[in-house]
Amino acid sequence: MAIHYERDAEGVVTLTLDMSGSANVMNAEYHEAMGAAVARLEAERDDIAGVVLTSAKKTFFAGGDLNLLITLTPENAGEALGFLEDVKRQLRRLELLGKPVVAAINGSALGGGFEIALACHHRVVLDDDRIRLGLPEVTLGLLPGGGGVTRLVRLLGVQPALPLLMEGKQLRPARALQAGLVHALASSEEDLVERARAWIRANPEPRQPWDEPGYAVPDVRFGDPAVYGLLAAAPAVLRKKTHGAYPAPERVLAAAVEGALVDFDTALEVEGRYFLELATGQVAKNMISTFWFQLNAITAGGSRPADVPASKVTRLGVLGAGMMGSGIAEVSAKAGIEVVLKDVTPEAAERGAKGLPGITPTDSDADLAGCDLVIEAVFEDRALKNRVLPAAESAALPDAVIASNTSTLPITGLAEAVADPARFIGLHFFSPVPKMRLVEIIRGERTSDEALARAFDYVLQIGKTPIVVNDSRGFYTSRTFGAYVTEAVSMVAEGVSPALIENVARRAGMAVGPLAVSDEVTLTLQLKIRDQALADDPSAAGALGDHPAFAVLEELVAEGRTGRSGGGGFYEYPEGGKKFLWPGLARYARDDAGVTERDVEDRLLFVQSLETLRCLDEGVLTSVGDANVGSVLGFGFPAWSGGTLQFIVSYGLGAFVERADYLADTYGERFRPPASLRERAARGEPF
Repeated sequence: MAIHYERDAEGVVTLTLDMSGSANVMNAEYHEAMGAAVARLEAERDDIAGVVLTSAKKTFFAGGDLNLLITLTPENAGEALGFLEDVKRQLRRLELLGKPVVAAINGSALGGGFEIALACHHRVVLDDDRIRLGLPEVTLGLLPGGGGVTRLVRLLGVQPALPLLMEGKQLRPARALQAGLVHALASSEEDLVERARAWIRANPEPRQPWDEPGYAVPDVRFGDPAVYGLLAAAPAVLRKKTHGAYPAPERVLAAAVEGALVDFDTALEVEGRYFLELATGQVAKNMISTFWFQLNAITAGGSRPADVPASKVTRLGVLGAGMMGSGIAEVSAKAGIEVVLKDVTPEAAERGAKGLPGITPTDSDADLAGCDLVIEAVFEDRALKNRVLPAAESAALPDAVIASNTSTLPITGLAEAVADPARFIGLHFFSPVPKMRLVEIIRGERTSDEALARAFDYVLQIGKTPIVVNDSRGFYTSRTFGAYVTEAVSMVAEGVSPALIENVARRAGMAVGPLAVSDEVTLTLQLKIRDQALADDPSAAGALGDHPAFAVLEELVAEGRTGRSGGGGFYEYPEGGKKFLWPGLARYARDDAGVTERDVEDRLLFVQSLETLRCLDEGVLTSVGDANVGSVLGFGFPAWSGGTLQFIVSYGLGAFVERADYLADTYGERFRPPASLRERAARGEPF
C-alpha cells in the first residue's frame, strides 16, 4: 500500500506515506491511497484516539507530480481541477475528523508535502539541518494549489505569509519553528513519535485555528481601513520587482488577499483556479522543464563520465587571493575542504583568507604539497597563468587535478604549460563566488574522463551546480554573455537611449542591465578579451576590429571611464548615493535611431539564444540542459523563459526563425538563424 495504516492498542493510528518510487508525490497513487485512508479513519472514528502522519522515505513528501503538471493544458484543465479539488477535500476531511492529527515530519516537506502537514493540527519536525520546509512552488512558476496559500495565510496572516509564498523560501527546522510553521522540534526519530503521541493524549478534540467560531485572518479584515495601504501598495511593489514577466508571484498575492476576505472553502476555490491558470501557462512549463527536470538531470551526473568512481577533494590549493580566488577558498573551506590560498606575498594571501577557519594563507608553492586539486585564479593573462601553473603542478600530489578559473582563454592552450594535460581542466566560477550557484567545467582536447569526473564531483561537493562544455574561446557562458553586452553597446553606438536599453533589459527579466554589468566586469577587460582574441586569431580582425561597440568602449576608456572599479564607466557612482547613467553618453544619442522597444528587447534576448545555438552546433555545448541551466544561473538570462534554448521553444521555432531573419535583415547577419534551427523548425522538433 502507498499509505500504511496501523492502529495500536491506545487507538493511535499511524499513517505512513510509502509510495512506489524513491519519493512520495501527489499523483493518482497518492490520491487513491489517501482517499482510502481518510474513509477508514472516518469509519473507525469512535475507536481512534488520534492520527500520526509520517513517512517511510528519506523525505517526508516531495510535492506535486511534475510529470503530470507539465502536461496540463487549457484543454484538460477541467479534469485537473476536479482532481485537485478532490485532493483538497481529502485534507479537509482529515482536519475535520474530530480527532487530533499530528504531522511527524522526519524529512524535507516541500510544496504539496508541506501542504499535507499544514492540514494537520500539530506539526513536529526532526531537528536536522538537512531538512527543508516550505512552499517553493513560485520558483517553478506555480503557486501552492493544495491548500497551502489558504492555510498559511490563516496561520500567520497575509503579511508574514507573503514573503514565504512569493519568494518560495525553504526553511531549516529551527527557522521554521521561529516563523510559526511548525510547533515543536524533535531530537530523534523516537522523540518525534513520542512528541506526536504526547500531543494527541493532551489534545483529544483539537480544531484548526481557522475552524474556531469567529476566526478572522489576523491582519486582513474586510472593511478595515488600516489594510487599504497594504492592498494598494503591494501590487506596485511587486511589479517593480517582476516587471510583469513572472505571473506566479502576482497570482500568489491575488490568491492570498482575495482568499483572506472570504470563507475557508471559497478561499480554497480561489487558490485552485489561480493554480490552474499558472499550471496551464507557458512560463510554468519553461521553469519546470529547466529548473526541475534538466537541473535534476545535471546534478544526477548527466554530463559526468559514468565509469569513473565518485571522489572527494580533501586538500585544495588556490592560486591568487583576489576576489575570485578568495571566494573559491571560502566556499571550499565551508564545505569542509582543507584549503591553501597562495598569493605573491603573505600579506595578500592573508587578506584573501579573511581569517576564515580552514584556509591557510601562503606565498610558497611548497605549501601546496598534498593538494589533490589546484585551481588557478590569477588575472586573465596567459603569460601569468603559464608561470604559476607548472610550479603548482610540481608541488601538488602527482595525480592532482590542475584547473584554471579562466573565463575566456581556451583550456587546450593553457594546458601546454603543465606536464600532464590529461589532468588539466577549466573550472569557471562566477562572481561573487559565495552567491553564484553555477560552475562551468571546460574540457580541453586532452582532458581525461577521470579529471572531468573529479572536477564534477568537487563542484557538487561545494554545493554548486556544474555544467560541462567543450573548449573554445569564451566557452559557452562568456561567449553568450559577451554577445549580450556587446549588442547593448552597439545600440548605444547606433544612438539608442542608454536608459531605454537598461530598462528594457530589466523588464525582459535579465538579472542586470547590460551597461551596468559592463561597468562591473570593467570596460578594459572587454577590450583585453578582444585584443587576446585578435592576437590568437588575426583572421577575426574584420569582425572584431570594425565592431561599433568596441569604438564606444575605446572612447570611454581613453577618457578614464573604465568601469565601476575605476570610478565610473557607463554609470556614475556618487559616494553614498545611487548610481546613475553618465550624462556624457548623450553624445551618442540620436532622435532618428529608429530602434523600437520591441527590437531592443529582441536584440538582447535573441543574440544570446543565437550564440547558444552556435555553441550547440560547434559541439561546445553537448546538452540542452547545460545550455538552459547555465544561461540562467551563470549570466542571468530571464528565469521565466527557462533559458536560452527553452526561450526558442516557447517562442515557437518557426516564429523565432522568422523574427531572427527580420533582425538579421535590419541589424546585421549576427541574427541570421543557423541552418540547424531552420531544419529543426521544419521538422517541428523542439529541443
